[in-house]
Amino acid sequence: MSEANARRLTGLAAVVAAVALIVQVPLYFLYSGPPPDANVLSRLLIGIIALACLVVFVTAFKELVGRVGPAHEWVASIAFATGLVYTTVTLVSMGLEAGAVIAVDHPIDPTIDVSGTYILYGSVSRLMLALFLTALGHAVIRTGLLPRWTGRSAYVLAVLNLAFVPSLFFGNDPAFFYAANGWGTTALMGAALSYWLLALGICTYRSAAHITPAAGAVTPRH
Repeated sequence: MSEANARRLTGLAAVVAAVALIVQVPLYFLYSGPPPDANVLSRLLIGIIALACLVVFVTAFKELVGRVGPAHEWVASIAFATGLVYTTVTLVSMGLEAGAVIAVDHPIDPTIDVSGTYILYGSVSRLMLALFLTALGHAVIRTGLLPRWTGRSAYVLAVLNLAFVPSLFFGNDPAFFYAANGWGTTALMGAALSYWLLALGICTYRSAAHITPAAGAVTPRH
């Protein structure tokens, strides 16, 4: 696969993952009480599709860094590993939610009733994302793979995620911004990741058009 095609694959995977996440997040706010099973299972299915695309993205990103800047492949490996851990943790959380909803004969709110997901969606995911974003930002800036704003924005988002790691000490009321399963810890951070990933994906896809054929490199846009 040429570098241009690798960039297109990486960008497309990020865009599809981001769009799926953007569609998913509002589904959590449609009902004030326990949502119907169809709502829960639909948003989980969309989330599973998004995470499958995220696996493709982190894998393709690692290979792309290895091609553009082999000396920095080690940091791309950290981004790859932490991206997979985040994906796995989130998939486990979704499985716990879906199982609980399927098993009962009445509507429940899995964000409250499935306690095993509290720190998986919260503190654990926030820490893994912070590591992933830091490694990705470092790889982008050091290799010139993409414009520097993509790496700098990754650092900013990493710091925001780190700020929510202590949220496990603040209860389980989803209406509370900083709770273990609060809307700030989960929904807000999820939305921020979604729109950042969308911008990154578009930028990565478009970067395929700026590769210098002779050098096989891309001229970053600041």
